[in-house]
Amino acid sequence: MLGVEQSARGQRWTERLEPNRLHVATAIAQAHGLPDLLGRILAARGADLQTAERYLDPSLKTLMPDPASLQDMTRAADRMATAITSGETIGIFGDYDVDGASCVALIERFLRNHGRSGAQNCLTYIPDRLTEGYGPSPQALTGLVEEGARLVLTVDCGTAGEEAITATNEAGADVIVLDHHQAGEALPPAFAVVNPNRQDDLSGQGHLAAAGVVFLFLVATAAALRRLGAYEDQAAPDLLGLLDLVALATVCDVVPFKDANRAFIAKGLKVLRLRHNAGLRALADEARLTEAPSTYSLGFVLGPRINAGGRVGASALGARLLATEDESEAATIAARLEALNAQRKAIEAGMLDGATAMADATLAENPDAPLLFLGDTDWHKGLVGLVAGRLTDRFQRPSFVMTLDADGMATGSARSIPSVDLGLVVRDAVEDGLFVNGGGHAMAAGFSLDWNKREAAEAFLTWRLSDSVANSSASRTLGLDGALSARGATHELIDLLERAGPYGPGHPRPRFAFPAHRVTRLRSFGAGHVRCTLQAADGGRIDAVAFRIEGSPLGDMLVGAEGQQLNLAGNLRRSVWQGRERIELMIDDAAAIQDLPT
Repeated sequence: MLGVEQSARGQRWTERLEPNRLHVATAIAQAHGLPDLLGRILAARGADLQTAERYLDPSLKTLMPDPASLQDMTRAADRMATAITSGETIGIFGDYDVDGASCVALIERFLRNHGRSGAQNCLTYIPDRLTEGYGPSPQALTGLVEEGARLVLTVDCGTAGEEAITATNEAGADVIVLDHHQAGEALPPAFAVVNPNRQDDLSGQGHLAAAGVVFLFLVATAAALRRLGAYEDQAAPDLLGLLDLVALATVCDVVPFKDANRAFIAKGLKVLRLRHNAGLRALADEARLTEAPSTYSLGFVLGPRINAGGRVGASALGARLLATEDESEAATIAARLEALNAQRKAIEAGMLDGATAMADATLAENPDAPLLFLGDTDWHKGLVGLVAGRLTDRFQRPSFVMTLDADGMATGSARSIPSVDLGLVVRDAVEDGLFVNGGGHAMAAGFSLDWNKREAAEAFLTWRLSDSVANSSASRTLGLDGALSARGATHELIDLLERAGPYGPGHPRPRFAFPAHRVTRLRSFGAGHVRCTLQAADGGRIDAVAFRIEGSPLGDMLVGAEGQQLNLAGNLRRSVWQGRERIELMIDDAAAIQDLPT
């Protein structure tokens, strides 16, 4: 598109809609009375005449799966219902990220609806990210049993928790695993393992976040309670009112925006607008959010603040914020998370400077290195994943970033690029004895290793990933949904585009080329961000912003082109500044203007 074969980010610009689907786009537009542009956008994202309505109206009625389709779900829900009706104390062990915190809050709120609150009925344990790490430990789970729990739920973790679950069984409690991480052939000896990514699960719901799995579990539990007569003298819980938490987790865990996930997000955003959740309301106020809730505000404003507790503060803060109904407690926690997030940004900036210098040195020595494998004793364990993500985005290759302990152990996180499955290769490294433990998703993984084995581990990863990284790099394209001029970026256009939302991974936000726009009023701000104004040949203008690009090829191109014309690509969003709503372009890429062949 526009003749761009090699952009600032090394990408070839292409039309997102394949030529052989043009007729599908036309048919969708005609059948649903839509503008041609919206028909093209839907067809480019896999919609056809039969499924277009699901994209335009992602409703729970049509997209939410039967909870019983997940392996072990009925068994788990029946056990939970029995625990509630018989007055058993229930323990909840949750992960420390947004997804885990949301899961814990979902269950606590559900139990509260059934008169189950307080330590005598519900015990919660969130591990410390820095001292305990990911997943359940025997000490943590048996500690819940010692406090009285007879049923323990592990949420957003537990699939790899065989040792901890065995110890819990021996201590006299049942364990239900509610998870979504990739699973090997062997499962832990839990009473039930509800995980759509276990190998024998045929539900087709592997795209769910853990909070989505927990929501289905609560739906199934409510149905089991109804069969037991629990709602004959009390109202059933308003499960739809919990979808703000499911939407938050689904967006922040970066799972595909497809099927039920799109319905959870669409409905959850409507619930968020009601501001019923005291914690989310307090956090939005602390962050000075004035615009309507959106996937952007969930993923880039609220999510990082909730995660800050687990990364550099107290791991339980996020779950406490999302579960509380006390206005004062919510305000106190929100203020603390705001402060911790500022601290997180400062620490991350220092780590990123050091890691970028290491990466530059590595690539100067070996420009074709398929991955980055970096570690330092001074790096913060809670932030290595964020730094890995920044490096992957900048250098366009998988990045493994570790912090080294005094005892010679390294704990790290890895982030990938499209079509390179990190979760699989990390699990294989564990099986081969190169990593002590590890696991994750295709795009992100966590691991630990003996630093003495680092060279062998890096060699193994290089061997396993070289071909897939090369294939991914060779096929790097930037899909575009059309070309616009600054005057065409109107509120009416954004209203039209939102009809096919929500957008996210697997259902990408429409991206447009802005051909031959002059870069003016360029200025830097924050941690390597750039703002500018783009001017078209007809005089039309649009404000634009690009995040974390200072010192990158894209940043260098923008700075070097001030006052000159470039082809730019990005997506449009509304922003509110000092009470005024405006439209701005979020720049994804740029390219020099090419003379097209005649």
